[in-house]
Amino acid sequence: QVQLVESGGGLVQAGASLRLVCVTQRRTLSYYMAWFRQAPGKEREFVARINWSGGSTDYAESAKGRFTISRDNAKNTVYLQMNSLKPEDTAVYYCAGGAGGTTSGSYDYWGQGTQVTVSS
Repeated sequence: QVQLVESGGGLVQAGASLRLVCVTQRRTLSYYMAWFRQAPGKEREFVARINWSGGSTDYAESAKGRFTISRDNAKNTVYLQMNSLKPEDTAVYYCAGGAGGTTSGSYDYWGQGTQVTVSS
C-alpha cells in the first residue's frame, strides 16, 4: 500500500502564502501526482497535477497564476506553493497519486489531508 503524507496547512490571512508538502514512496515516482481540495459541504475538486518528470503541469482555473505544483523525485516529495490566498481557498487539501486526469477517480492513492484556512 502506498502512503502519502501531507503537511504544511494552517490558518493564514487573505493574501498570504503557504507551501503544502506531500511525502510519497518511491514506487509513486512513475505516477502523476495531484492536489485536490474539499471544502465543507462541497465535493472534492481538482487543484493541480504534475507528471512523473515534472515537465507537464495542469491547474484548475481557480489555481492558475497563484498556485504552483512541483515535485522532487530524489526526495519523493510533491509540493503545492500557494500564493495570494483567498478565503474561498479554505478547504482540506489532499495529495493523490495515480494515472492522471482531473477527477478524483483517476487516482488510486490518497493522503489523509491537511487543513488550509484563509481568513478575510
